[in-house]
Amino acid sequence: MSEEKLDKSLEENQEEKLPFAKAEIIRLMKENLSKDRQIKERVKVEMNNFLYGILVDVCSELEKYPYATIDYEMLKECIYPYTNIKQINQERMRILMHLNAIKSDCDALAMDVEKTLRIKDTTEKDDFSPLTGEI
Repeated sequence: MSEEKLDKSLEENQEEKLPFAKAEIIRLMKENLSKDRQIKERVKVEMNNFLYGILVDVCSELEKYPYATIDYEMLKECIYPYTNIKQINQERMRILMHLNAIKSDCDALAMDVEKTLRIKDTTEKDDFSPLTGEI
């Protein structure tokens, strides 16, 4: 069997196992990529599997609802992480920046405490007397 025929038979076997129509995935990818782009076979297959993985994740989230009928609001909640990824990443960055500012404030306070509230390193007796009940 020639190498071309072997490649074609492998592609056909892979296509049979793919969850979505390969031609539709390719059409949509080409529609959203520039004309001069070529898509390798593995990319086509992996995109198909990736989209199926998202579908499985969304369905498992939908499955958590106790209702027999799935409505649009339920779907919107389940696809939120995928449709609002930019906003989620912006919020993540905002929180990380805020945490870094808090960390800087803590470091500055720690330095101030070290400078101003230093405990004597000597064995001299302090004026401080412990609260033991003796007067």
